[in-house]
Amino acid sequence: MIKDILVHIPTERPMRPAIDASISLAATFGAHLDAVALGYISTGALAYPFDGGAATAIAGVLEREQERAAERATTALSVFETEARHAGIPYECRPITDIPGDAAASIGAAARLHDLAIVLQPEADLQTFDNTIPTEILLQAGGPVLFVPYIFRGAFKAKRIGICWDGSRLAARALKDAMPFLAHADALVAISINGADSVPPEASPERLAKHLAHVGLPTRLINLPASRAEIQPLILSIAANQGLDMLVMGAYGHSRLQEGILGGVTRAMLRTMTVPTLMSH
Repeated sequence: MIKDILVHIPTERPMRPAIDASISLAATFGAHLDAVALGYISTGALAYPFDGGAATAIAGVLEREQERAAERATTALSVFETEARHAGIPYECRPITDIPGDAAASIGAAARLHDLAIVLQPEADLQTFDNTIPTEILLQAGGPVLFVPYIFRGAFKAKRIGICWDGSRLAARALKDAMPFLAHADALVAISINGADSVPPEASPERLAKHLAHVGLPTRLINLPASRAEIQPLILSIAANQGLDMLVMGAYGHSRLQEGILGGVTRAMLRTMTVPTLMSH
């Protein structure tokens, strides 16, 4: 059941994909939507030498940085609020103003108390704090995170869903987290790459399909061979050929000093995804 959703509203990147997807999903599930925007305070602006006027200088710089950070967050949330009010969904807006590390920790902790977090796909070559937040939420939330491609437009309706299945604990976690979506779907496709060689027999794609049939979710299987480098392009090719609206997959990686260290397929999917993708870590 999805009744409480958190969405990260970007302040440095396009916000419409996250706004449109989150509001349409909240309407679909009849869920409450919490919108959080991060206005970060640059620590570089506080690097003043400690001379006689340092305390006064730092206080002034900090005040100006806080004002600018708060303005960025408030501006982003005002766009969201206009759309949420028009859609008639229950919502709250919350700006967080802090230094980058603490701001990331705050939204990561907030995501732990929601049924789902929605974020914008990170851009591989963009070196900004706002661009690192989606990955940090994935690694810190302890629950499902829906990544919305930055090319996404309009309302989100997950009618055809692909389940990326390798028989792992992370894939099983993503499957369970995605159940509210699967129950609303018109068609399900289980995608297994090299399943005969790599998936444990007791968690085979065939057993997955049997399990889903038992809970009233008939699923078609696609099992194809591929080298490791071909896995992610093949998944996206299947998504396009099958007309999928959404993918479900486990996310490999860990957080080291708030730096997202991701597995190869996870990293490649985040870089090139073409449809919204629910990941669980």
